Amino acid sequence: MPTDRDIQHYTRTLARRSPDHYRSGPFTVRHNPGWPLKFANYAIPDQDAEPSAEDIAGLVAAMRGRDRLPRLEYLPACAPAVEPALLAAGFTVESRAPVLACTPATLLAPKPVDGLCVTEPVTDAEFTAAAAVQHTGFGGEGDPEDGEIAWLRAATNGGGVSALAVLDGQSAGTGCCSPPADGISELTGLAVAAPLRRRGIGAALAAWLTSSAFERGCHTVWLEPGDPDVERLYAGLGYRRVGEKLGISLAAPA
Repeated sequence: MPTDRDIQHYTRTLARRSPDHYRSGPFTVRHNPGWPLKFANYAIPDQDAEPSAEDIAGLVAAMRGRDRLPRLEYLPACAPAVEPALLAAGFTVESRAPVLACTPATLLAPKPVDGLCVTEPVTDAEFTAAAAVQHTGFGGEGDPEDGEIAWLRAATNGGGVSALAVLDGQSAGTGCCSPPADGISELTGLAVAAPLRRRGIGAALAAWLTSSAFERGCHTVWLEPGDPDVERLYAGLGYRRVGEKLGISLAAPA
């Protein structure tokens, strides 16, 4: 199994590959100009970073200057001095989530879902349909944003894999394994259409994506479950805890 440092190195490497990333002090900032969702825009500290108050103030100014919430996502064990410095600057912890990982040796097959067809989107219409499921699955209204469609495309184009599940002629679910770095990929953005939940579609999608990433040369797929029920779903597929991820942000001044 990978260590928390392996996972953090992966996220930092992927952020630095983006043409829109930037540096602010001891932080790499993942910036998505076409998608303002806070989960698509965040900073990652350098390994063992010890930021000063001035470093944090500079990060806040840089992110607010790009109309983004000052926010970080990272594994605190990889930079223990960062969280106390952020809290002293007024940041508030949003979440502490387990980080799970799976390898070819631990992957388990879920119970099949009758009639479910999972394929990789290819056409514009398929990517739009996948993004629409993801958009509404994460609480959005109306049509998906251009950035959501581009994000799914980027996974496929960068050597990762995207998925579109169809059941009874309707789009049922989507997700992707992001482009790999050093044989590691992240399973992210998995969503199931609300009317079709609790039928095993999420587990089938996750297993298909994980297996596809392994077939493309990855030795590890990791993810961050949203809650204990989701963690149990992934544990049933062979995912195991390898660390903890912190989400922390600074609200706008009153």
